[in-house]
Amino acid sequence: MTSFLIPAFLLLVLVMLLLLRPFIFPAKSSSTSRRQMNATIYREELDKLEAEHTAGAITSIDYEIAHAEMRQRLFQDTIEGDDREVTGSSKKTALGLCIFIVLLSSALYFSLGDVVRVAQNNSEKPVTQEGVEKMVAEFAIKMEKDPGNLKGWAMLARSYRILGRDEDAAKAYARAGSFIDSDPQLLADYADVLASNANGSFVGKPSQLINQALKLDPNNMMALWLSGTASYSAKNYKAAVQSWEKLAQQLPPNTDEARAIQGSIAEARSKGGLTTSAPVAPTGKGISGKIELSADLKSKIKPGDIVMVIARKPGERMPVAVLKASATDFPMGFILNDSLAMNPSAPLSQLSEASVEVRISKTGMAKPEAGDLISSVQTIKVGTTNVRLLVDQVRQ
Repeated sequence: MTSFLIPAFLLLVLVMLLLLRPFIFPAKSSSTSRRQMNATIYREELDKLEAEHTAGAITSIDYEIAHAEMRQRLFQDTIEGDDREVTGSSKKTALGLCIFIVLLSSALYFSLGDVVRVAQNNSEKPVTQEGVEKMVAEFAIKMEKDPGNLKGWAMLARSYRILGRDEDAAKAYARAGSFIDSDPQLLADYADVLASNANGSFVGKPSQLINQALKLDPNNMMALWLSGTASYSAKNYKAAVQSWEKLAQQLPPNTDEARAIQGSIAEARSKGGLTTSAPVAPTGKGISGKIELSADLKSKIKPGDIVMVIARKPGERMPVAVLKASATDFPMGFILNDSLAMNPSAPLSQLSEASVEVRISKTGMAKPEAGDLISSVQTIKVGTTNVRLLVDQVRQ
């Protein structure tokens, strides 16, 4: 904001100097005052009267009377109050113009301009990946000089996690010490980092951290998700269903997250041979089949990855139906039907065919991201079963 106001002020001063130069720097020759002009006029009248008396046009008595009257009028018309320049005071005029220009320019700017936006535009600088990494590196150096700042180590760990540096995040969490022992969210995050570094294994400390987090907060959503995932990986499907059902109770209904967790619950029930108390029958025609994963990409699957099966009307970008489920064992089955419709008034069953693709995401966000694992798009007739979708590409 200062970088704008200073040039604006200097420009205003320059314009005022140019406009007011005749008043600030007046001409060296002084103007004629009213007193001087009156004296000159009467002097000419007296000279004329003297010439008429010399020529005998008037008598001596008339000359004396007229002369006396002119001197009286000259005295009255040449008082000291008239001994000022006819042009008036340049200082008052200059001061008045300065005030007028400042007020007028300020009023126009604040009514038509936007000083706040100018300041914001000047202060906004694009944040790049390199800039973020530099800030985190500087923060890490600062923490090395202050190793007793446990809260700072926890903050650094979360920063590393955002950058995808899980090994550094695990080291920072370890140095946070007792600070995270009473925070269920940090405990769950630490467990997730350790499991990622152990190729998805929750054996040992990750499970201990999850249990500690749930002891502090039995409804912590991250801890419930990890607890279910750990049980699922251990083939304890009943425990997985119990954790995920408790998590599902906290999610808003008819959201992508709720559908994803319900898909995971259904898969765990299916693998564990568990019955459900309230089965939901699919409505209308749908598309079903299996999702397979290329052998070259199996090493890229991490715990917490989300599988999304997306159906669209051919030629359009807006999804008609989306299934979300946890990325676990492949091949895995899927069913797209009207219960997964994005818009209830435009269900999948109303289409004759749909464009279907699979995307495996680290975040589960709707927007595709670099690094997502994807399949080719297939146009499939609605009502088809035994569809095979192969995930064999990495989004660049």
